[in-house]
Amino acid sequence: MIVIYVVMLVLLVGGWVVLNWLSDEKYRTLSKLPMEGLRLSKMVVPTLYILDKSKITTRFPFFFFKVQRSIQKVYGTRYSGEMTLLYLGEMMCYSWLLFSFGCVLSIGMGEETGLILGGVLGILLPVAMVKDLHKKVQVRDQDILMELPELLNKVVLLVGAGETVQKAIAHCVERKKDQQDHPLYKELIRMVGDWDSGYSFQQSFESFSKRCAIQEVSIFTTTVLLNFRRGGNDFVLALRELSRTLWESRKVITRTRGEQASSKLVFPMVVIFMVVVVLVGAPAMMMMNM
Repeated sequence: MIVIYVVMLVLLVGGWVVLNWLSDEKYRTLSKLPMEGLRLSKMVVPTLYILDKSKITTRFPFFFFKVQRSIQKVYGTRYSGEMTLLYLGEMMCYSWLLFSFGCVLSIGMGEETGLILGGVLGILLPVAMVKDLHKKVQVRDQDILMELPELLNKVVLLVGAGETVQKAIAHCVERKKDQQDHPLYKELIRMVGDWDSGYSFQQSFESFSKRCAIQEVSIFTTTVLLNFRRGGNDFVLALRELSRTLWESRKVITRTRGEQASSKLVFPMVVIFMVVVVLVGAPAMMMMNM
């Protein structure tokens, strides 16, 4: 059996070396694409070659589109296709390394337990990476929805004081330039940059809505575009009504996050309880035995 494990390890390591040698320069260029959170970007060239030549993206378009949509939300629409391939390549690279590690364990142990462990981890880790990506998207959407009511309140106040909608939004963004990492203000700063580049208010606002890809942001955009030309009390009333709805959404998100935080504390509390039980019960048990 050890011979089989050695052959599998040689095939895995040798296959990586051969594919790395066969890969074109475009795969090496793609692996250098800056993408936050990737740790094996220098090793993904062979897996990128496999993804490209096997046409996996066209064989499983639904899965590829789902991952790409999440990539677009987290990292932006620019180079989203290339980033999706790079992310999938990293997933395959982790599986490759875990299978190889499993072969090494089986060689050292002389049994198939190591290979089974590596195979299971090689399947579970990519699944965990996809779930983590979707969780980042969920957190990003929640952050936008948490901040949107605050922005809308400020816009309502500024418009009620006589500012135009465009100037009111630009003023709010200017005051929040120190929060460029926040997903909402990151997209708003880009929207203001589109205005300065010559895009119309409507074009910039619609692009902002598409990048956020959240229903509440779409409602906000539609409300503004339908009413900003009218101005006056009707526009302010429409924004205030939308603000009430968004505050309700914020309350729901806050409640959900509170429940999630409470559930995360259950395990540490159980551990602490068990430690206390042992510390209190051990002396009593020792006295009873005496």
